[in-house]
Amino acid sequence: MRLCVALLSLSLCLGLMGHVRAQEEADDVEMDVEDAIDDMREEDVEEEEEKAPGPPPVPTVTYRAPEPMGEHYFAESFDKGTLQGWVLSQAKKDGIDEEIAKYDGKWEVEEMKDTKLPGDKGLVLKSKAKHHAISALLLRPFTFDTKPLIVQYEVNFQTGIDCGGAYVKLLAQTPDLDLEEFVDKTPYTIMFGPDKCGEDYKLHFIFRHKNPKTGEFEEKHAKKPDADLRTYYTDKKTHLYTLVLNPDNSFEILIDQTVVNSGSLLNDMTPPINPPAEIEDPDDHKPEDWDERPKIQDPDSVKPEDWDEDAPAKIPDEDAVKPDGWLDEEPEYIGDPDALKPEDWDEDMDGEWEAPQIPNPICETAPGCGPWERPMIDNPNYKGKWKPPMIDNPNYQGVWKPRKIPNPDFFEDLHPFRMTPFSAVGLELWSMSSDIFFDNFFVTSDRTVAERWAADGWGLKKAAEGAAEPGLVNQMITAAEERPWLWIVYVLTVALPLVLIIVFCCTGKVKYPDLNEWPRMDLQTHHSQTKKNQV
Repeated sequence: MRLCVALLSLSLCLGLMGHVRAQEEADDVEMDVEDAIDDMREEDVEEEEEKAPGPPPVPTVTYRAPEPMGEHYFAESFDKGTLQGWVLSQAKKDGIDEEIAKYDGKWEVEEMKDTKLPGDKGLVLKSKAKHHAISALLLRPFTFDTKPLIVQYEVNFQTGIDCGGAYVKLLAQTPDLDLEEFVDKTPYTIMFGPDKCGEDYKLHFIFRHKNPKTGEFEEKHAKKPDADLRTYYTDKKTHLYTLVLNPDNSFEILIDQTVVNSGSLLNDMTPPINPPAEIEDPDDHKPEDWDERPKIQDPDSVKPEDWDEDAPAKIPDEDAVKPDGWLDEEPEYIGDPDALKPEDWDEDMDGEWEAPQIPNPICETAPGCGPWERPMIDNPNYKGKWKPPMIDNPNYQGVWKPRKIPNPDFFEDLHPFRMTPFSAVGLELWSMSSDIFFDNFFVTSDRTVAERWAADGWGLKKAAEGAAEPGLVNQMITAAEERPWLWIVYVLTVALPLVLIIVFCCTGKVKYPDLNEWPRMDLQTHHSQTKKNQV
């Protein structure tokens, strides 16, 4: 049976490898046939196409620029091939060296390096280790009232991302908004999108909330997503980032139309929208006689008269007996008899030379060498330094805390969705990686319109990237060509279960005699019956 199983496994392995070789030979033949067909087409294309038609073409995804269909505030696909409508910042960043202060990072409109959709263009951040800033006005300002806000755009880290952001800023509508002076301190309403440095993978959603009492703005950050975002930064695929804000203060953050974070502006932002109604009194101080000690030493406790603080913790074991064969006269270590004094040894400079010490070989078979000493044991009379026992503090007043007073800065904003209107979309980025691809920016208040725009833009990219990916079998064969040991894994994965199924399904069970009848059977009959069953 074992021999059969081994032979069957070997035949399956050889068959699989033969199939692969046959497939490769078929591919070579197919390539030769195609070359011959090309030669024949040069002589008479129409005639040869009728006689020897070529293989069917590989399905391709034809690109068509998305068109906004419905109410929207901003739509940009860059498929015109220009930066028309976009403004490059001419400003300088404050507080840093003059050499790097200027926003002189390069932007281009071009196709992706490894595009699967010829004709599809996007905005590409071309330079690294520079400040980049570019922005464009909306068709009309967005006002937060009774309709939701949907912001979405695409990002592809074509060459990976070491440290840098790919987030978008929705620039607040202010009288002095000048896109040519767009810098990091330009007021914005919302900042949204991916950001990564080192192993810290972030997906920002930040909005600037206006304090209704002071008029000052404070950044509010959404909680960190629970989802693992690493893949979106490393797979070099195009991903769709979407932010949805609703008038009921709820929000959703989606990647590739899958929710990765959600919550409420009232409950899931840091710091919270509304301050606490009470705060600790800054003028309240702990009294000098306030006792916070829950336990104290018993003042009435007295050290017992027989308490010996000088008794040692360890004492020699008086019951110990020196083992037989102990070599008192032999040292544990001796000078190495094989060691030689170095030729360059200078006794005037280095002192008298002595051979290095090694364990005494005589002691290897003896229980010990050198003067024997009794082993040390714990002293049963050891008590250590006496301390009074601890008791509950009768004067304990608890942990002191300042008293609470009404918060003078308290306010309650139950509608944080009503943010500052914004009138422009901007990218203000520093990156240590280049060739970050942006595409298909869209701002609307209608989720259906946004989904249609996504299907016409990102949906085509996803379909094209999927069509370009090799099938599972081809991926396995390619992997095995690079790592031949994978053939063994394939054989064990496919052949072994098959062999086991054949063994268990196609062979009968051996029927042995009833054990209760064995005493009534003679030995010869038992052997005969067993051989018959085996046959």
